[in-house]
Order: sequence, then structure tokens, then C-alpha cells
Amino acid sequence: MSDAALPALLFRLANAAALVGWGLLLVAPRWRVTRHVVGNGALPLVLAAAYAACIGYHYLSAHGGEGGFGSLAEVAALFQNPWALLAGWVHYLCFDLAVGAWALRDAQRRSLPHLLLVPALVLTFLLGPVGLLLYAGLRRFYPTPALAT
Repeated sequence: MSDAALPALLFRLANAAALVGWGLLLVAPRWRVTRHVVGNGALPLVLAAAYAACIGYHYLSAHGGEGGFGSLAEVAALFQNPWALLAGWVHYLCFDLAVGAWALRDAQRRSLPHLLLVPALVLTFLLGPVGLLLYAGLRRFYPTPALAT
């Protein structure tokens, strides 16, 4: 397998895993499998492990010293490496899915109707922070139920 083929394969696998997670959040929010695979954080943690492996491989490779986070130019240089670019993408997949899973759990606790949550989930999937912003607005109208004492 060529140097570029493995990151491309892992990209497709990470995307497929994230799509399964998002599909479960959107269409089967109360299903036991959804709770065990996505809701409890298992799938985001698998993506987190994949991120750690990708970024570790990048920094241990001959290109590990290229780029950085100190300037936009350094970030651009960092993402010229396919392993660092893959790590960055998996980072997005992991965090967006973790936010989506949190939003689902929080919405269920607040009894927010799932159909109202769906646009926030879709936006979180597509535009990360925009979906979080929408959900933050929605949850203001559905306060957390008081805990029984």
C-alpha cells in the first residue's frame, strides 16, 4: 500500500463510522444500540483513539517537525502532510459526534422533542459550532427538570 493509500483508506473508514453514529442519533435516538454505541461516548472514543494514532504517527515520522499551531501559515504547512490532515479531519469527526451525543442526551433529559433537535444535529454534523449554537438556543426553552430530593 502506498504512503497516500493508507490515510485515504482510514479517511473512508472514519467517515463511515461517523456517518453510522450520526444516522443513529438522527433516526434511532432512543434505540439501545444508539445509547451503547454513540450515546455513552463509545464511538467518539474510537475516533479519539484513531486521532491519537494518526497524530502520533505524523509526529513520529520524518515530517513530524513540519508545521505547527503558532500561525495560520504553520497550520497550513502542517496540513500538507496526509497523516496530519487525516488527524485534523478525525478530530472534527470525533468532537462533532461527541457534541451531537451530548446534545441528544441533554435534549432527552429536558424532554425536548426530537424533531426540534434534528436541525441542530444536522448543523452540528455539517457545521459543528453552528449546530451547537442552535442547540444552545433551543435548550433555553426546555429547562432541566428539577431533581427529586
